[in-house]
Amino acid sequence: MDNRGDSFVAVRRTTLHGETCNSNSAEAVAGSAAWLGRSLSCVCVQRRDSDASSFFDLTLAQEECLQRLQRRIHVPYDSSIIEHQEALRALWNAAFPEEELRGLISEQWKEMGWQGKDPSTDFRGGGFISLENFLFFARNFPKSFQDLLWKREGDRSVWEYPFAVAGVNITFMLVQMLDLEAVKPRTLVGATFLKFLEENESAFDLLYCIAFKLMDHQWLSMRASYMDFNTVMKSTRRELEKELLQEEVLRLEDLPSYKLLSR
Repeated sequence: MDNRGDSFVAVRRTTLHGETCNSNSAEAVAGSAAWLGRSLSCVCVQRRDSDASSFFDLTLAQEECLQRLQRRIHVPYDSSIIEHQEALRALWNAAFPEEELRGLISEQWKEMGWQGKDPSTDFRGGGFISLENFLFFARNFPKSFQDLLWKREGDRSVWEYPFAVAGVNITFMLVQMLDLEAVKPRTLVGATFLKFLEENESAFDLLYCIAFKLMDHQWLSMRASYMDFNTVMKSTRRELEKELLQEEVLRLEDLPSYKLLSR
């Protein structure tokens, strides 16, 4: 997956007519992509010393599930494809149902936390699957999706992480954590996940929702600000790995962090 990026935008929270708003204009801080995007490889690609070069054996069904997911992972976002355009419009409608989108390239996208007026430039880090992850989240857990979009819960930082860019990075983090680009999983976490995927074709999308909500929970617990994003992502990954390996977890809905989600 290509995780290039040129800059990030940290979102400063302001209050307007009693509603909390996310500002990306004069009150935005731009900086190196070392915060979001490119440097996440430093967070995600690191392997534990116990990770061996040997592979875990898979059933035929698990191999087929992994191959289908890998095909999704390798689809880049292409703004010339009608299906991708429609999916992007659907995301806007899910996020802002009462506001009409004036164009697929529009300053409006900054309201959602994209770095510029064209979200396709940010999808380079996650591909089309990151857009599918957003849509799955919005459609299956609309309350949690909106809570995260508008930062409704907790005592928030003055400088918040941008919702959309963070979501793309979560997709990238999960692909790395689960070792999904390997022919077969090389970690116990990756092998465990494929058991869930065999039972539920939407397991990756569901884990994305759990991870996003968990990341925000960690963000609040750590009283984080934009400079702490990589630290929060590392903490989120560690917690997910720990929960996935718990013996009592037989499906993703058994993960302790699944309880953070609201429909």
